[in-house]
Amino acid sequence: MTLQTSIPFKRLLSTCILMTCGIAGCTTSNPATDSTQSQAATAPQEVKNPVVPSYPGIRIDGSSTVFPISELMVKQYRQAEGDKAGTIDIQFSGTGGGFKKFCAGETDINNASRPILKEEMEACGKVGVRFYELPIAFDALTLVVNPRNTWAKDITVAELKKIWEPAAQGKITNWKQVRDSYPDRPLKLYGAGKDSGTFDYFNEVTTGKPKESRTDYTASEDDNELVAGVLKDPNALGYFGLSYYEAKQNELKALAVDDGKGRGAILPSRETVEKAQYRPFSRPLFIYVNITAAQRKPELQAFVEYYLKNAKQLVTQVGYIPLPDEGYQLTTLHFYQGKVGTVFEGVPQPDLTIAELLRKQAVF
Repeated sequence: MTLQTSIPFKRLLSTCILMTCGIAGCTTSNPATDSTQSQAATAPQEVKNPVVPSYPGIRIDGSSTVFPISELMVKQYRQAEGDKAGTIDIQFSGTGGGFKKFCAGETDINNASRPILKEEMEACGKVGVRFYELPIAFDALTLVVNPRNTWAKDITVAELKKIWEPAAQGKITNWKQVRDSYPDRPLKLYGAGKDSGTFDYFNEVTTGKPKESRTDYTASEDDNELVAGVLKDPNALGYFGLSYYEAKQNELKALAVDDGKGRGAILPSRETVEKAQYRPFSRPLFIYVNITAAQRKPELQAFVEYYLKNAKQLVTQVGYIPLPDEGYQLTTLHFYQGKVGTVFEGVPQPDLTIAELLRKQAVF
């Protein structure tokens, strides 16, 4: 994959030398490393009496978008390790719902389709839950209609705002209200539930605020339910992750998206995400790992190491876009070095490209 970036990424990466590492920290032979870098490479000191998952094994929750990746990872890990894999429980309750559990010390890993927010960081901080933020793939949030919809082939971000903003509730209910050339047909909406990171991301892009959306639509944290709804409804318009669309692409129709910046309408695909063409609905996906749990549970450390080592191969199998090799090298480096926290300042940052994510990770 070729990435367009104004920062010499390999030079940034070369300042971080990955040597013999463990969860307690890393050593480096780079004589240019300054005191700040040395501090960053030291394992974080544990806070007093942090809330730590006390059950045996590993618990994973969070995003339904990231769920297929982690589910496949668990399956492959069990096959590779057998009994040594131990007990791994994986569920999904949406990114936001998952962070509520994660920041209460109820889970070891939270799957996330958006970065952690300030209020979630504060909730984690109150009980001493510190975390690794580990990007593992990219996704393309996809706008879909039923194949019996013969009139819509593309949609603009401005039209999406018109449809989904709170003021549209009970008022924008017909396809013709979206675009004059569309027929006089009822508009039926399907989208993410309020605990979903996809809900936050979609609203940030369309209405400008992650929690601002009309509520008179069919909502679910389970993307499979949204897929089923659109499949049954010829008047439907819905949104969910690219992998859920690709699993049913012979039965669904994706709309090209025009962001209004002169690029025209672009269909979601691995290629258009890699080339930073499908905007503003391409986004990074993450796992967040409880640091103290990883320090205390060898089985959790081993699973995360396996996850990062095999992410590039496995994310492709379930329809997501892998990071370039440098991305996984940085993610692994941050895990071994004990890099605490987030590079996103706790605020939504939509329309992020792969190259922009790599720049953030390189200077973390």
